Amino acid sequence: MWINIAVICVALVIFLFKYVFSIPGPNPFETDTRESLKPMVHDRKEKNKVLKQGFVSSKIPDNLDAIIIGSGIGGLGLAVLMAKVGKKVLVLEQHDRAGGCCHTFTEKGFEFDVGIHYIGDLLDHKPFRCMLDQMTNGQLQWEPLENPYDQVVLGPPDNRRVYPIYSGRTRFPEELKKCFPGEEKAIDEYMKLVKKAGRGIWLLALLKLCPVPLAKFLIYTGLARRLSFFFKIASRSLTDVVNELTENKDLRAVFTYIFGTYGNMPKDSSFAMHSLLVCHYLNGAWYPKGGASEIAYHMIPIIEKAGGAVLVRAPVNRILFSNAKEAYGVSVKKGQEEIHIHAPMVISNAGIFNTYEKLLPKELQAMPAIQKQLSMMKNGEGGLSIFLGLNGTKEELGLKADNYWIFAENNLDELVESYMNGKREDSAKKVPLLFIASPSAKDPTWEERSPGKSTLSLVSFANYKWFEEWKDGKVTNRGPDYKDLKQMFIDSVLDVVMDVFPKVTRDKIEYVDAGTPITNTHYIGAPKGEIYGADHGIARFSPELNATVRPQTPLKNLYLTGQDVFVCGFAGALAGALTCGSVIFNRNLHLDAIALAKKTKFLDAKLKQE
Repeated sequence: MWINIAVICVALVIFLFKYVFSIPGPNPFETDTRESLKPMVHDRKEKNKVLKQGFVSSKIPDNLDAIIIGSGIGGLGLAVLMAKVGKKVLVLEQHDRAGGCCHTFTEKGFEFDVGIHYIGDLLDHKPFRCMLDQMTNGQLQWEPLENPYDQVVLGPPDNRRVYPIYSGRTRFPEELKKCFPGEEKAIDEYMKLVKKAGRGIWLLALLKLCPVPLAKFLIYTGLARRLSFFFKIASRSLTDVVNELTENKDLRAVFTYIFGTYGNMPKDSSFAMHSLLVCHYLNGAWYPKGGASEIAYHMIPIIEKAGGAVLVRAPVNRILFSNAKEAYGVSVKKGQEEIHIHAPMVISNAGIFNTYEKLLPKELQAMPAIQKQLSMMKNGEGGLSIFLGLNGTKEELGLKADNYWIFAENNLDELVESYMNGKREDSAKKVPLLFIASPSAKDPTWEERSPGKSTLSLVSFANYKWFEEWKDGKVTNRGPDYKDLKQMFIDSVLDVVMDVFPKVTRDKIEYVDAGTPITNTHYIGAPKGEIYGADHGIARFSPELNATVRPQTPLKNLYLTGQDVFVCGFAGALAGALTCGSVIFNRNLHLDAIALAKKTKFLDAKLKQE
């Protein structure tokens, strides 16, 4: 009984705070802004006019409403939301092109995506799809992947087992049951837990948006865990939950394989976080037509239309504060010169560690409230990426619009722990986990743009310490020892690739190179080479942390956006942008996006009937 009374009291407090004592700001999802599709632009020079606008003082707009540090999707997405309500925003990017992990690069005629491999939850009229349509005025198109979209490969070549992962809320478990007869009960219970946890994510957003006293009340009364199964199960590891469901080690591995999308081995992963990823792909997986650069390419003009700008080669070296500890701008370092840019609001998409440890003055870094947030977070694991440019079409090379998750065996925790804690030369010779995808096979425009060519993107993890000694070297020439270590990783990974894809042979490889954790530090500003921002282990999903690390920082006029505010990945970083926007606009943009999705679904259905 008392729980019901408490829930009612909380609901009343939220209602009073939101609708009686405050005036909501403008709604960027007020109207449907989708436009008729325009012809796709494939000319690289034309696209670079949008994506590679270099920083010079003359390009800084006057009378800015906000400055955003970092042009990853968490920064660009928020800039678009602000632009849609008439705000003039300047986005500053340290790299030579906009997009963060959504950018692409070209080597020897091959275009490579660095971070976008597949996106879920993009069925028409779903809130996430509606949000992306609005943020690109309906110009960003999506291509569905094959079904099955993932292939889980376990074991050595002489005992290899392949388990296809299908999309579809009923087909996914049905196909698993075909692969694992006798495990029907375990699979049904897994699906029940995953869906129940996924539905509880609403409270994570609420803890970041509601007044701090209300958040503390929800936490210290235990209501947070009672109201949301997400938080109730968040303290349990993925390994513990899965091991209780089944004794079948291959099924355990299949239940946990997608941990690579957030970066923690199963025993260190929160089941709640894992559930979000499983739910994200239940309805399918998609890839952006034209490649990942299409995302930023269609967002930047919306920012510019409102008077803002997205400028690259603009490294912010510090945030400017008044004596009253209020942010009022940033400093951009160009050569020996510092250029100061003023705005009433500064929003950082550079990550919590870069923001607090590199961009704040020492005296503000030392503030107890700042140190408390830093003490609750830690850096994620470093990422290793290998890029292959191949001579041959997808048909000739046996490539499809799907992904392969390859593991040396089914004991995933032991594999990862041994690899990450091993000596670098030993680990380089046998990479035990590998993600393989072909961006060229997923993109229906690829053959038109690059006939007779194909690409593969290979992703794994790597210990930052293995490469740290070369972190201060020139990015294009870190020395022969560094090059040799990279080659060791490349050679061992290529052995796996050519075994799984027999039509991919060494004579087909026209280009190959590897990006290590220190490569990530250089190009995307990741302090320890991480690809998913702050660590996504069990501690990340406590109610206490999520009520403490919020868009509004302890410093007035300074905000955080992106994946460190919410969760990692493309969808997680955008959720961080919506959460930050909700605080800035004093309204729940998550609910606004849902409302517009329902409205457009109804109107589109009505148009079809007519």
